[in-house]
Parts: sequence; C-alpha cells; structure tokens
Amino acid sequence: MKPNFSQGLIPAVIVDDHTGEVLMLAYMDETAYERTLETKETWFYSRSRKEYWNKGATSGNKQIVKSISLDCDQDTILVRVQPLGPACHTGETSCFYNEIYRDESTSIPSSTIYASLMEEIKEKKNTPVAGSYTTYLFEKGIDKIAKKLIEEAGEVVIGAKNGDKEEVINESSDLIYHCLVLLADQGIALEEVEAELKRRSSKKGNAKEERPEIENW
Repeated sequence: MKPNFSQGLIPAVIVDDHTGEVLMLAYMDETAYERTLETKETWFYSRSRKEYWNKGATSGNKQIVKSISLDCDQDTILVRVQPLGPACHTGETSCFYNEIYRDESTSIPSSTIYASLMEEIKEKKNTPVAGSYTTYLFEKGIDKIAKKLIEEAGEVVIGAKNGDKEEVINESSDLIYHCLVLLADQGIALEEVEAELKRRSSKKGNAKEERPEIENW
C-alpha cells in the first residue's frame, strides 16, 4: 500500500513515538516519501522554498522514523519518530505550543509528563543555566545527586508513616525528579527503564532466586 500522490503534495503528521505528542505538520510528495523510507529519517517538500529538506540536516534535530501509517483515504501520512531534538525552529519540542483552549478536567498522560521532564533535565545537563537547581546538581556531580535521592526517599517514608497524603505526594514528586536527574547523569534513557519494567511485568513465575520479590511481580 502506498500513499495517494495523485494530487501532488499530501500532509505528513509527525508524532513522537514515545510520548504520542504531535510534533509538526509538513508535506511530502512521492520523492520525499521514498527518501524517508530509504533513510529512515523524515524528508519533506517545502512549499515556500520549492525544495526538499531533511529534518535536522542543519540543526541536528533529526527525526528517526519508527513507523509510517496512512489514513483511510491514503492521502495523509502519520509518521511516528524518535526526535533527536526539538521539532520547532523556535526551540519548542512541538510546533503546536500555542495552546488556545484546554478542558481543565483533562489530565496529561503520565508517560508524557515523565518524558517531558526528562527532556528538560537533559537540556539543563547539555546547556547549563545559571541559577538552575538542576544545573547545580549536575555541577556537583553524582555524590550530591545520590545524597539528595536518598534524602527524598527517606522523606517519602516519613510522610507515609505520618499518614500525611499531601506530604507523600510532594516528596514522591521530589524523589521521581531526583531519580530522573540521576538517570540523566548516568546517560541512561527513560526508555531503557521502561523496557526493563515491561520485561518484568511480562514474566510469569520465573523469578531470579536472589531477588524473587522484585523480579516476579
């Protein structure tokens, strides 16, 4: 099955494969589509410049293709990617950052929150910001990060022992944040932890003897 290019250009919706966030909308013709398939990176046709362009060729913010789907009429392409940087030329993660309306009762998916926070942490690691607590932690190094992680874990336990729900929520948020900082410091991607969690959740009674209570959920 191939896209229907009978009318020339067709829209390509680019989505973060990990978070599900819509990153951008661009246009492809058959040549751009074939280049995308061949290189496993997104290629588009610029209607204003009248030329082909490879996303990230100059900025380094490439998009690694994970899957390609077509709509029912085969005239719109959905490309799920692993973004290697912001999709928008403004530096925003997504081109759709100008929010007009949000139903306040609508919650943000947890995976999106964690991934977004991890991206912010990694940006602070790669581009230090004066006065930033995250930058301060990276500058102090693993000893400081580890100490804070242990402190926050203890405070979560204290909150639970006190039966203080709000304290547990607040301290758990601090704990998760510091855990993500440690992962970033060690060069470990959030996806690697998620893969391990999925591996463990799929196990059926074949726990390792040394850690049965952890390995066999």
